[in-house]
Amino acid sequence: MSAYIFGHTTPDSDSIIGALSLSYLKNQLGEDTIPVRQGEVNPETAFILERFGFEAPALKTEFAGENVYLIDFMERSQSPKDIDEATILGIVDHHKMGDLKTDTPLEMWVRPVGCSNTIVKEMFDHHNVKIPKELAGMMMCAILSDTVIFKSPTCTKTDTKAVKELAEIAGIENPKELGMEMFIVKSDVLNDTKEALVLRDFKDFNMGGNTIGVGQLEVVDLSVFDNMKEELFAAMQKIKDEADRHTVLLLLTDIMQEGSQLLVLSNDNSKIESAFEMTLDDNQVWLPKVMSRKKQVIPFLEKQF
Repeated sequence: MSAYIFGHTTPDSDSIIGALSLSYLKNQLGEDTIPVRQGEVNPETAFILERFGFEAPALKTEFAGENVYLIDFMERSQSPKDIDEATILGIVDHHKMGDLKTDTPLEMWVRPVGCSNTIVKEMFDHHNVKIPKELAGMMMCAILSDTVIFKSPTCTKTDTKAVKELAEIAGIENPKELGMEMFIVKSDVLNDTKEALVLRDFKDFNMGGNTIGVGQLEVVDLSVFDNMKEELFAAMQKIKDEADRHTVLLLLTDIMQEGSQLLVLSNDNSKIESAFEMTLDDNQVWLPKVMSRKKQVIPFLEKQF
Protein backbone atom coordinates (compact mmCIF):
# COMPACT_ATOMS: atom_id res chain seq x y z
CA MET A 1 0.00 0.00 0.00
CA SER A 2 1.48 3.32 -1.08
CA ALA A 3 1.77 6.19 1.39
CA TYR A 4 0.93 9.72 0.27
CA ILE A 5 3.13 12.69 1.12
CA PHE A 6 1.70 16.21 1.07
CA GLY A 7 1.95 19.69 2.52
CA HIS A 8 -0.65 22.11 3.82
CA THR A 9 -3.69 23.51 2.02
CA THR A 10 -2.92 26.42 -0.37
CA PRO A 11 0.59 24.97 -0.69
CA ASP A 12 3.71 27.07 -1.13
CA SER A 13 7.03 26.07 -2.70
CA ASP A 14 8.25 24.38 0.48
CA SER A 15 5.13 22.18 0.65
CA ILE A 16 5.18 21.15 -3.01
CA ILE A 17 8.91 20.60 -3.33
CA GLY A 18 9.04 19.06 0.14
CA ALA A 19 6.52 16.43 -0.94
CA LEU A 20 8.66 15.66 -4.01
CA SER A 21 11.97 15.57 -2.14
CA LEU A 22 10.71 13.56 0.82
CA SER A 23 8.98 11.07 -1.47
CA TYR A 24 12.18 10.56 -3.48
CA LEU A 25 14.12 9.91 -0.27
CA LYS A 26 11.53 7.50 1.14
CA ASN A 27 11.40 5.58 -2.14
CA GLN A 28 15.20 5.29 -2.15
CA LEU A 29 14.94 3.84 1.35
CA GLY A 30 12.56 1.14 0.13
CA GLU A 31 9.18 2.66 1.00
CA ASP A 32 6.43 3.09 -1.58
CA THR A 33 5.34 6.73 -1.48
CA ILE A 34 3.54 9.15 -3.79
CA PRO A 35 3.89 12.96 -3.58
CA VAL A 36 0.60 14.86 -3.88
CA ARG A 37 -0.73 18.34 -3.17
CA GLN A 38 -3.83 19.70 -1.45
CA GLY A 39 -4.21 22.84 -3.57
CA GLU A 40 -3.18 24.76 -6.66
CA VAL A 41 0.44 25.50 -7.56
CA ASN A 42 1.36 29.18 -7.17
CA PRO A 43 3.38 31.12 -9.80
CA GLU A 44 6.67 30.90 -7.92
CA THR A 45 6.42 27.14 -7.50
CA ALA A 46 5.44 26.73 -11.16
CA PHE A 47 8.58 28.70 -12.08
CA ILE A 48 10.76 26.40 -9.96
CA LEU A 49 9.19 23.21 -11.33
CA GLU A 50 9.65 24.37 -14.93
CA ARG A 51 13.21 25.57 -14.26
CA PHE A 52 14.27 22.10 -13.12
CA GLY A 53 12.04 19.98 -15.35
CA PHE A 54 9.58 18.57 -12.80
CA GLU A 55 5.83 18.07 -13.00
CA ALA A 56 3.62 19.22 -10.14
CA PRO A 57 2.38 16.43 -7.86
CA ALA A 58 -1.18 15.28 -8.51
CA LEU A 59 -4.02 17.04 -6.67
CA LYS A 60 -5.55 14.90 -3.91
CA THR A 61 -7.79 16.11 -1.09
CA GLU A 62 -9.25 12.94 0.43
CA PHE A 63 -7.17 10.49 2.47
CA ALA A 64 -9.59 8.33 4.48
CA GLY A 65 -8.06 4.88 4.96
CA GLU A 66 -4.68 5.96 3.55
CA ASN A 67 -1.19 6.05 5.06
CA VAL A 68 0.26 9.56 4.91
CA TYR A 69 3.31 11.66 5.67
CA LEU A 70 2.83 15.37 6.37
CA ILE A 71 5.40 17.98 5.45
CA ASP A 72 5.52 21.68 6.36
CA PHE A 73 2.53 21.59 8.74
CA MET A 74 0.89 19.85 11.67
CA GLU A 75 -2.21 22.00 12.18
CA ARG A 76 -5.67 20.49 11.83
CA SER A 77 -6.90 23.68 10.13
CA GLN A 78 -4.34 23.11 7.32
CA SER A 79 -5.14 19.40 6.92
CA PRO A 80 -7.57 17.51 4.69
CA LYS A 81 -11.01 17.26 6.30
CA ASP A 82 -10.73 13.49 6.67
CA ILE A 83 -7.27 13.49 8.29
CA ASP A 84 -8.64 11.65 11.35
CA GLU A 85 -9.51 8.71 9.09
CA ALA A 86 -5.93 8.46 7.78
CA THR A 87 -2.87 6.94 9.46
CA ILE A 88 -0.10 9.50 9.89
CA LEU A 89 3.22 7.69 9.49
CA GLY A 90 5.41 10.73 9.95
CA ILE A 91 5.75 14.52 10.04
CA VAL A 92 8.56 16.72 8.73
CA ASP A 93 8.08 20.34 9.78
CA HIS A 94 9.68 23.58 10.93
CA HIS A 95 6.63 25.12 12.63
CA LYS A 96 5.35 25.00 16.19
CA MET A 97 3.62 21.90 17.52
CA GLY A 98 0.11 21.75 16.09
CA ASP A 99 -3.14 20.22 17.27
CA LEU A 100 -3.15 16.96 15.31
CA LYS A 101 -3.28 13.68 17.22
CA THR A 102 -2.34 10.14 16.20
CA ASP A 103 -3.37 6.68 17.36
CA THR A 104 0.05 5.14 16.71
CA PRO A 105 3.71 6.18 17.12
CA LEU A 106 5.13 8.11 14.20
CA GLU A 107 8.39 9.33 12.73
CA MET A 108 8.99 13.02 13.44
CA TRP A 109 11.65 15.34 12.10
CA VAL A 110 10.88 18.79 13.54
CA ARG A 111 13.57 21.47 13.69
CA PRO A 112 13.55 25.26 14.36
CA VAL A 113 14.94 26.14 10.92
CA GLY A 114 13.70 28.33 8.09
CA CYS A 115 12.38 25.66 5.74
CA SER A 116 11.16 22.06 5.72
CA ASN A 117 13.45 21.26 2.80
CA THR A 118 16.41 22.09 5.04
CA ILE A 119 15.25 19.23 7.27
CA VAL A 120 14.80 16.92 4.26
CA LYS A 121 18.39 17.76 3.26
CA GLU A 122 19.50 16.65 6.73
CA MET A 123 17.49 13.45 6.29
CA PHE A 124 19.30 12.72 3.01
CA ASP A 125 22.61 13.25 4.81
CA HIS A 126 21.55 11.09 7.76
CA HIS A 127 20.63 8.17 5.49
CA ASN A 128 23.63 8.78 3.19
CA VAL A 129 21.42 9.07 0.10
CA LYS A 130 22.64 11.18 -2.83
CA ILE A 131 20.38 13.99 -4.01
CA PRO A 132 19.85 14.19 -7.80
CA LYS A 133 21.08 17.43 -9.39
CA GLU A 134 17.68 18.81 -10.45
CA LEU A 135 16.00 17.90 -7.15
CA ALA A 136 18.82 19.63 -5.28
CA GLY A 137 18.16 22.78 -7.30
CA MET A 138 14.48 22.75 -6.39
CA MET A 139 15.20 22.14 -2.71
CA MET A 140 17.64 25.05 -2.75
CA CYS A 141 14.95 27.30 -4.26
CA ALA A 142 12.42 26.24 -1.62
CA ILE A 143 14.83 27.26 1.13
CA LEU A 144 15.56 30.59 -0.55
CA SER A 145 11.81 31.18 -0.81
CA ASP A 146 10.96 30.34 2.80
CA THR A 147 13.91 32.31 4.20
CA VAL A 148 13.26 35.27 1.83
CA ILE A 149 16.79 34.86 0.45
CA PHE A 150 18.16 34.66 4.02
CA LYS A 151 16.43 37.89 5.15
CA SER A 152 13.75 36.23 7.28
CA PRO A 153 14.33 36.09 11.06
CA THR A 154 13.56 32.36 10.79
CA CYS A 155 16.71 31.79 8.73
CA THR A 156 19.49 29.85 10.48
CA LYS A 157 23.06 28.83 9.72
CA THR A 158 21.67 25.37 8.97
CA ASP A 159 19.57 26.87 6.13
CA THR A 160 22.46 28.82 4.62
CA LYS A 161 24.68 25.73 4.82
CA ALA A 162 22.01 23.63 3.11
CA VAL A 163 21.65 26.17 0.29
CA LYS A 164 25.42 26.22 -0.26
CA GLU A 165 25.63 22.43 -0.42
CA LEU A 166 22.53 22.04 -2.59
CA ALA A 167 23.80 24.73 -4.97
CA GLU A 168 27.06 22.78 -5.39
CA ILE A 169 25.12 19.61 -6.22
CA ALA A 170 22.88 21.51 -8.67
CA GLY A 171 25.79 23.36 -10.28
CA ILE A 172 24.34 26.79 -9.47
CA GLU A 173 27.04 29.43 -8.95
CA ASN A 174 24.85 32.26 -7.66
CA PRO A 175 21.86 31.04 -5.61
CA LYS A 176 20.82 34.57 -4.57
CA GLU A 177 20.55 35.63 -8.20
CA LEU A 178 18.16 32.76 -8.88
CA GLY A 179 16.33 33.68 -5.69
CA MET A 180 15.69 37.18 -7.01
CA GLU A 181 14.35 35.71 -10.27
CA MET A 182 11.89 33.69 -8.18
CA PHE A 183 10.73 36.71 -6.21
CA ILE A 184 10.23 38.75 -9.37
CA VAL A 185 7.90 35.98 -10.55
CA LYS A 186 6.29 35.95 -7.10
CA SER A 187 5.75 39.71 -7.36
CA ASP A 188 3.44 39.32 -10.36
CA VAL A 189 0.11 40.17 -8.74
CA LEU A 190 -1.61 41.64 -11.78
CA ASN A 191 -2.73 38.42 -13.46
CA ASP A 192 -4.74 36.86 -10.63
CA THR A 193 -8.09 37.75 -9.13
CA LYS A 194 -7.89 39.58 -5.82
CA GLU A 195 -9.40 36.58 -4.02
CA ALA A 196 -6.75 34.33 -5.54
CA LEU A 197 -4.06 36.75 -4.34
CA VAL A 198 -5.32 36.70 -0.75
CA LEU A 199 -5.43 32.90 -0.86
CA ARG A 200 -2.09 32.44 -2.67
CA ASP A 201 -0.24 31.82 0.61
CA PHE A 202 -3.05 31.63 3.17
CA LYS A 203 -3.26 29.64 6.39
CA ASP A 204 -6.05 29.20 8.94
CA PHE A 205 -5.28 28.93 12.64
CA ASN A 206 -7.55 27.95 15.52
CA MET A 207 -6.96 30.44 18.34
CA GLY A 208 -9.15 30.13 21.41
CA GLY A 209 -11.98 28.64 19.38
CA ASN A 210 -11.74 31.37 16.73
CA THR A 211 -10.65 30.83 13.14
CA ILE A 212 -7.94 33.32 12.21
CA GLY A 213 -6.85 33.40 8.57
CA VAL A 214 -3.51 34.94 7.67
CA GLY A 215 -2.30 35.44 4.10
CA GLN A 216 1.03 36.76 2.88
CA LEU A 217 2.22 38.20 -0.43
CA GLU A 218 5.96 38.82 -0.82
CA VAL A 219 7.06 41.30 -3.50
CA VAL A 220 10.12 43.30 -4.47
CA ASP A 221 8.17 46.59 -4.64
CA LEU A 222 5.19 47.32 -2.39
CA SER A 223 3.89 50.05 -4.71
CA VAL A 224 2.38 47.33 -6.92
CA PHE A 225 -0.51 47.23 -4.39
CA ASP A 226 -1.18 51.00 -4.37
CA ASN A 227 -4.24 50.85 -6.60
CA MET A 228 -5.75 47.57 -5.43
CA LYS A 229 -6.17 47.91 -1.64
CA GLU A 230 -9.93 48.43 -1.83
CA GLU A 231 -10.34 45.31 -3.98
CA LEU A 232 -8.10 43.31 -1.67
CA PHE A 233 -10.22 44.31 1.34
CA ALA A 234 -13.36 43.26 -0.55
CA ALA A 235 -11.81 39.85 -1.27
CA MET A 236 -10.75 39.53 2.37
CA GLN A 237 -14.32 40.27 3.48
CA LYS A 238 -15.67 37.53 1.22
CA ILE A 239 -13.12 35.05 2.56
CA LYS A 240 -13.91 36.11 6.13
CA ASP A 241 -17.67 35.68 5.67
CA GLU A 242 -17.64 32.38 3.81
CA ALA A 243 -16.01 30.46 6.66
CA ASP A 244 -17.22 32.59 9.57
CA ARG A 245 -13.65 33.60 10.37
CA HIS A 246 -13.13 35.95 13.31
CA THR A 247 -10.23 37.68 11.58
CA VAL A 248 -8.55 37.77 8.18
CA LEU A 249 -5.12 39.39 7.91
CA LEU A 250 -3.03 39.98 4.81
CA LEU A 251 0.68 40.71 5.03
CA LEU A 252 2.03 42.63 2.05
CA THR A 253 5.73 42.01 2.50
CA ASP A 254 8.38 44.10 0.75
CA ILE A 255 11.57 42.04 0.68
CA MET A 256 13.71 45.06 -0.27
CA GLN A 257 12.39 47.39 2.47
CA GLU A 258 12.25 44.42 4.87
CA GLY A 259 8.83 45.06 6.36
CA SER A 260 5.13 44.37 5.83
CA GLN A 261 1.97 46.37 5.34
CA LEU A 262 -0.69 44.61 7.40
CA LEU A 263 -4.30 44.68 6.16
CA VAL A 264 -6.87 43.80 8.82
CA LEU A 265 -10.51 42.70 8.86
CA SER A 266 -11.51 41.55 12.35
CA ASN A 267 -14.44 41.26 14.71
CA ASP A 268 -12.18 42.91 17.29
CA ASN A 269 -9.51 45.25 15.97
CA SER A 270 -8.30 45.92 19.53
CA LYS A 271 -6.87 42.41 19.74
CA ILE A 272 -4.82 42.98 16.60
CA GLU A 273 -3.65 46.38 17.83
CA SER A 274 -2.67 44.89 21.19
CA ALA A 275 -0.85 42.01 19.53
CA PHE A 276 1.48 44.33 17.62
CA GLU A 277 1.38 47.32 19.99
CA MET A 278 0.21 49.70 17.29
CA THR A 279 -2.86 51.62 16.12
CA LEU A 280 -4.58 50.76 12.88
CA ASP A 281 -5.19 53.53 10.37
CA ASP A 282 -7.97 52.67 7.93
CA ASN A 283 -7.59 48.99 8.91
CA GLN A 284 -3.91 48.84 8.02
CA VAL A 285 -0.46 49.56 9.41
CA TRP A 286 3.19 49.31 8.38
CA LEU A 287 5.19 46.80 10.45
CA PRO A 288 8.92 47.43 10.00
CA LYS A 289 11.21 44.37 9.97
CA VAL A 290 8.22 42.01 10.02
CA MET A 291 8.95 39.34 7.40
CA SER A 292 7.84 36.06 8.97
CA ARG A 293 4.23 35.04 9.58
CA LYS A 294 5.42 32.05 11.60
CA LYS A 295 7.77 33.90 13.96
CA GLN A 296 6.63 37.53 14.00
CA VAL A 297 2.85 37.31 13.60
CA ILE A 298 1.23 34.07 14.78
CA PRO A 299 2.81 33.90 18.28
CA PHE A 300 1.64 37.44 19.10
CA LEU A 301 -1.87 36.78 17.85
CA GLU A 302 -2.13 33.57 19.87
CA LYS A 303 -1.33 35.43 23.09
CA GLN A 304 -4.31 37.72 22.44
CA PHE A 305 -6.78 34.95 21.57
